Formats: sequence, structure tokens, C-alpha cells
Amino acid sequence: MQNIDPDTRTRYRERLSPSLWLLVTVALAGPMVALIAVPAGSTIALVAGAAVSALLVIAVIAVTPVVAVDGDVLRAGRAHIEVRHLGMPIALTAEDARQARGPGLPARGWHLIRGGIDGLVVVPDIDPDDPVGTWTISSRTPDRLAAAIVAAQG
Repeated sequence: MQNIDPDTRTRYRERLSPSLWLLVTVALAGPMVALIAVPAGSTIALVAGAAVSALLVIAVIAVTPVVAVDGDVLRAGRAHIEVRHLGMPIALTAEDARQARGPGLPARGWHLIRGGIDGLVVVPDIDPDDPVGTWTISSRTPDRLAAAIVAAQG
């Protein structure tokens, strides 16, 4: 039996995958490719269109950022920070999240905001040596992300 050190376990993980409508829009490139390939033959056109649709949808999903709390590190896309440098997270939804994404968005903050994801977590950066004042992160479950950050802080 494997004994996992509590300081290294994943407390939260979420892939900020695109909405269904965006995936459908990307997949529509396939029929366009099929129309272009019709002079080469209808079978070739159908195969090329289906392949392009599948590859584009897989590529869009593969490049979406991941938000995770691994041990004592918050990871948001390519960026990461130890939770000891963070203050109390604030989970926002609905109108509060819209306000925080728009007029309330700090210019000196670090942002990972995705369209189609309503929830938002705003975490103050309390490290005096860090020029970033806050981390603003989209999440479908902002309450769970905020709870994971608090739990990692300990």
C-alpha cells in the first residue's frame, strides 16, 4: 500500500475546458475542409473533413489550462505560487464575478479568465516581493477551489 505524503497530494484539480458551443464551432471546420476536398473524391473529402474536425476538437481540449492545488502550491495554467504567499481566497459567482472580471479587475493582478465559466476566485498575493497584487482565476466550482487553497494553507 502506498503512503502518500499529505503535503504533496492534489487537493483540487479542474481543467478549464471550452464550452460545448465553442467545440461545435471548431468542429465546423471539418465540413469546410470536406467541401474543398470534393474534387479529389467524395470518400477522401468525408475522411479529410472528419479527421480535421476530430483533430481540432482534441487540440482545443488539450491546450486548455488546468487549475490545481497540489500540496502547498496553487497552479493556474502555466503559473504557480506557494499558498503561504496567498491571503484568504474569495469565491465569487453571478453579478459579483462579473464585476470582478470587468471593472473590478486589478491591473497589477495575475489573471486566468475563461469565457463561458461563470465562477471566479480572487486570491490576494501577500508576498511583499511579488509585484502581482492578486490572482484572479476562473472556476466552475469556485467554492471548492477556495476551500482547497484554505486547506493547503493549513
